[in-house]
Amino acid sequence: MTDQEDRITRLEETVAHQSRVIEELSDQLTEQWKVVEQTRAKLDRLTERFLSLEEQALEAPAITKPPHY
Repeated sequence: MTDQEDRITRLEETVAHQSRVIEELSDQLTEQWKVVEQTRAKLDRLTERFLSLEEQALEAPAITKPPHY
């Protein structure tokens, strides 16, 4: 092989390696995005529940002593 052929082979190997790494990173990013979306959905549900409970607490009658005290 000539130096130019060796160089081309090394470049092709480098490109193949980088393509594989990019694909792996893309897959990891996709998985992380799913986790972020699930976490966001859970946070939204918890926020709604908290606000609902907060409203119920505000509507609850004040705690007073029974008349026999």
